[in-house]
Amino acid sequence: MKSMTGFGRGAAAGNNFSISVELKTVNNRFLDVSMRLPGELQHIEGEIKRLISARLARGRVEVNLQYDRNDDVEFELNRPLIRGFLASMKDIQDEFGLSGEPDLNVIARLPNVVNSKKSDPTPEFLAAIDTAFNAALDDLEKMREKEGSLLSGELAMRLNSIENRLPAIESESESVYNEYVERLKKRAADILAKTGSQSEIDEGRLAQEAAYLADRADISEEITRLRTHIEHFRGIMADENDVGKRLDFLTQELNREANTITSKTGSMTVKENALAIKSEIEKIREQIQNVE
Repeated sequence: MKSMTGFGRGAAAGNNFSISVELKTVNNRFLDVSMRLPGELQHIEGEIKRLISARLARGRVEVNLQYDRNDDVEFELNRPLIRGFLASMKDIQDEFGLSGEPDLNVIARLPNVVNSKKSDPTPEFLAAIDTAFNAALDDLEKMREKEGSLLSGELAMRLNSIENRLPAIESESESVYNEYVERLKKRAADILAKTGSQSEIDEGRLAQEAAYLADRADISEEITRLRTHIEHFRGIMADENDVGKRLDFLTQELNREANTITSKTGSMTVKENALAIKSEIEKIREQIQNVE
């Protein structure tokens, strides 16, 4: 199990260049890669995203790529600009009868008159980018695995807390039938006393009504499903792929069973334990939002 939060750094260098890559990830429902590349590297953006998507399944990824190229820089003249400038100077001379020649220093100070010549990245440079990204991804995954291990320990503690409350709920639920029998007897006796009736309580009818009410309040199936979901939850935590989405769904199922238990019974012991279980489930829900 891996966390979606992490940071990784990688670097590579060649004879005339050095490259550094930083990757920062936070939780997100889907994989979202955010990067800005210089113009000469725009064509490899798809390859970088492919590298990342091959290693990460979910999360927002912020990419920071920096590099220095130390090879000799070639410059190129903005010839249309220079020709236009000289033509304008000639027009000024002809129209106003002025003398003189254009100064080289003046021409050199014109905006964008000389530009560095952009050269395509070499195969060695592109291979180094690939190396730097893989190193950053390795570093990132180590951190995500470490964070995931901490999350796993936290979730295991919460599951144990839920499991430890089930015996008290189960024990209390076994006495539901007897509670309903006693409650119905008391209610029937109160009614007979108020009306002054000498009739006797129909024990068979009383048992039938108690059984009906106890059946409606039976939570044995919910307890069984809770235990099953807990074991399934632990099994998913041991997996590596698509863990977060499955745990999110299973957390909803755990919460549904806890809600049903709370609503089915009037026992304060059951309700208190079920509410404590719901509190643990809510903490689990918060934690798994960061699981890949």
